[in-house]
Amino acid sequence: MWQWLRRLLGWKESSRRDDVVLEAEKMPQHVAIIMDGNGRWANKRGLPRTRGHQKGMERLREIVAASCKYGLKTLTLYAFSTENWQRPREEVDFLMSLPQVYLERELPELKGNNVRVRFLGRTGELPLATRRALEIARQETAGNSGLVLNIAINYGGRMEILDAVRGIAKKVQEGELDPEEITEDTIANHLYTADLADPDLLIRTGGEARLSNFLLWQGAYTELWFTPVLWPDFDEEVFKRALAAYQARERRFGRIPGQNR
Repeated sequence: MWQWLRRLLGWKESSRRDDVVLEAEKMPQHVAIIMDGNGRWANKRGLPRTRGHQKGMERLREIVAASCKYGLKTLTLYAFSTENWQRPREEVDFLMSLPQVYLERELPELKGNNVRVRFLGRTGELPLATRRALEIARQETAGNSGLVLNIAINYGGRMEILDAVRGIAKKVQEGELDPEEITEDTIANHLYTADLADPDLLIRTGGEARLSNFLLWQGAYTELWFTPVLWPDFDEEVFKRALAAYQARERRFGRIPGQNR
């Protein structure tokens, strides 16, 4: 099955780890990643699931640094979904502590690399200590002009659209907006990502091939790349292969092959 999926998605195996050549002019501007497989990584090693999440957090440093090196403008990471609250309480509590640990440890390097940290989702529903860590990171990197690092936490794509619709409905109710004037841009401008371009490439690790309620509106024409590699093993070389697969594709947006946009 995976051989078929690799061919479909343009993932070519190689015996060499340094043969991927990226073209700067074809680099995606916005990459989104569903970081899946932490628990399975731990289970395969007979470790607690929390150890997998910890290892996955450690992988962030390499991928964020690579994103800066390759000149990406935006990197959006799916860290915790609205559905993840259904997991065992011990695991949820551990996941809520990870942003504090990660941001406290990595904030100096993020600032040094000119990274601007932002958060997508209903962050007001998070534990107080988690919210404080997020706010400190947001404030201390707000003036940076390099990579925009979006961390989607307590995020759901349907919920995001629901929040946008409610915001638009309120403006209609208050007479600020005529329903006939509502366009796709109106909706896009009320999403959490209102001031950002839609993702060019969405990567999902861990072997699953679904969006899992992630960036549903923004991903309408996003290129998808799935890999069986579990997130804790997703290193820069695998990241480069995803970027190379993207560069090999022709994005037509409904047009025929070779037709100019």
